[in-house]
Amino acid sequence: MVGSLSTVLNEAQSPARIQASPEQVRMDSVPELDGKKITVAVYNFLDKTGQRKPADKIANLSSAVTQGAEVWVINALEEVGGGTWFTVVERVGLDNLIKERQLIRNTRDVYEKELPNGPTPLKPMVFAGLLLEGGIVGYDSNVASGGVGARYFGIGIKEQYRTDQVTVSLRVVAVQTGEILLSVSATKTIASYSQGGDVFRFLDMGTKALEFESGNATNEPVNYAIRTTIEHAVLQMIYEGVNKGLWKMQGVKGIK
Repeated sequence: MVGSLSTVLNEAQSPARIQASPEQVRMDSVPELDGKKITVAVYNFLDKTGQRKPADKIANLSSAVTQGAEVWVINALEEVGGGTWFTVVERVGLDNLIKERQLIRNTRDVYEKELPNGPTPLKPMVFAGLLLEGGIVGYDSNVASGGVGARYFGIGIKEQYRTDQVTVSLRVVAVQTGEILLSVSATKTIASYSQGGDVFRFLDMGTKALEFESGNATNEPVNYAIRTTIEHAVLQMIYEGVNKGLWKMQGVKGIK
């Protein structure tokens, strides 16, 4: 028990590190796009489940899933195929971007108006040909749960498990027409496991009691599971787009 506690403390005190992509191998193995990079916009990726974190005997106001899943969508689009597929334009912080551009324009109008050619114009913003919409559409708790335990003469052991499920949905929309070109969804199971044991005995003719309990639990991080599901959905989106003729992979005609 002391060893387990020291291990947890050491991990908690370890320096911050960059989290590797759960689907990194599959993301890197995607062939390059046959053509110019596709410009895509992601405005948001909302939690549409309305689920709260499970808690015993209290009302928990914390959401069960992240409220910033668009971060993982943008990251997956930037990294898939070694970064050869998509150019993602900023739309999540569009208001801040427009304010900053307006500040630059006003400053140049004031301090560069005496230049021969007038104030230096801003470059136009890049517009997207495709819009990526979707969200986290499902979070089901206690899809399966169970366990086993035994006790004999005050000595007991037990094991328990529980699984949840998270589902995300992605759709690709053509900006010029508003047509939904394709839609995909992906589901992942989130597993939780615990085990423990205890001893309860009376000693010295029942005048003293001995009690000992130990256990541990392992819970798959929900954020990690959501990132994995989003990356899988992005990969599925690319493969279905190839089969529908929306884009082409170098050296690949079709994917089964």
